[in-house]
Amino acid sequence: MTKFSKKIRKAIFPVGGLGTRFLPATKSIPKEMLPVLDKPLVQYAVDEALEAGIEEFIFVTGRGKSAIENYFDHSIELESNLKDKNNLENLNLIQKTVLKPGSVSFVRQQRPLGLGHAVWCARNFISDEPVAVILADDLIEANPGCMKQMIENWDGGNMVATMNVEDKDTSSYGIITPGKIIRDKIEVRGYC
Repeated sequence: MTKFSKKIRKAIFPVGGLGTRFLPATKSIPKEMLPVLDKPLVQYAVDEALEAGIEEFIFVTGRGKSAIENYFDHSIELESNLKDKNNLENLNLIQKTVLKPGSVSFVRQQRPLGLGHAVWCARNFISDEPVAVILADDLIEANPGCMKQMIENWDGGNMVATMNVEDKDTSSYGIITPGKIIRDKIEVRGYC
C-alpha cells in the first residue's frame, strides 16, 4: 500500500492511437495487439498493472481496436474446442487473458486527439480517485514492474516514469525538463 491515504485501484490504458510508428503492420492490426514473444503487447501492460495491485482496467479505444476488447473477453467457441480436444494447457492460457467480471471497461475516443484527450475520455470512470495511466506500447522490463515501483513510491501528487530517447526520436514522445533531484525522484519543471 502507498504512503498516501487513497490506494491506486484503477488504471487507464489509452489504446486508441493510430499506430503510425509501426506502419505498415498497424494498418490492420492494433499496435497493442502486436506480438512480443508469445503474447500481445497489451497483455504485458495488464500483467504489470495486476502485479501493482490494480483492480479496475479502463481501456480508451478507437476505430479498428475491437481486437483488444475481444482479446480480454471469453472466446466460447475456442474454449469449447480446446476443451473437447483435451488441450488443457492452451485452454488455461487463453482463460488467463480474461479479466475478472466487472473489472474492465471500454470507452471510445471518437477522434485521436492525443494522450491527454484519451485520459479525459475516461473521466467518468475515475471520480476523484488517484489513477494510473499505462501506455501499452511502451514495454519496460523491470523486476518488480515499473508500475509497482511507482505505486510503492507514490506519496500523492503526480508521478511519471521516463526513459531516455535518441535526439532524432524526440518528436515522437513527450519530453520533460528535469528540475531538482529529491532522493530518488526528479522534479519535472516543464513538459512539451
